[in-house]
Amino acid sequence: MRVLGVDPGLTRCGLGVVDGTGGRQVRCVTYGVIRTPADDEVSRRLLRVADGVREAIAEHRPDVVAVERVFSQTNVRTVMGTAQASGVVALVAAQAGLRVVFHTPSEVKAAVTGSGRAGKEQVTAMVTRLLGLVDKPRPADVADALALAICHCWRGPMLDRMAEAKATSERLARAHRARLAEALTKGK
Repeated sequence: MRVLGVDPGLTRCGLGVVDGTGGRQVRCVTYGVIRTPADDEVSRRLLRVADGVREAIAEHRPDVVAVERVFSQTNVRTVMGTAQASGVVALVAAQAGLRVVFHTPSEVKAAVTGSGRAGKEQVTAMVTRLLGLVDKPRPADVADALALAICHCWRGPMLDRMAEAKATSERLARAHRARLAEALTKGK
């Protein structure tokens, strides 16, 4: 499975492409950051993010896009920009026919470091180690994007199985309710 991890942001949007080969084996394909000038109009900045994600999808052909779920921050302006960038990433991925999954920061940290409260340096150190990189990926947005991709490589198959089990359960419950309704109707 090839995963494009995206740490959304207006100033810096981290991208990381990771191949998961089953089990805990992961391999770094590439990583980078989309930067936009803070003094540009928001619409132009979002367009730059969209173009960068579109290029990454076209070049690396991921199977799925994993995006960090926006969480509450004290700075409303920052969270708005992050949410806008996140929406643009999801839109571009959907236009490419790709599934988009969202992971919370604590899910990602727990998957990569074993602790949902790990700091940025711990995440960066573990990403570097897990992917066998010579240098730490910088800035932290890139390490976070790679961590998202790793997290999905490890959690994605389980999430897929859970979704499949839920769908099967719902289908069986509908069939059971239909048979029950039919039996009640015949009994009257």
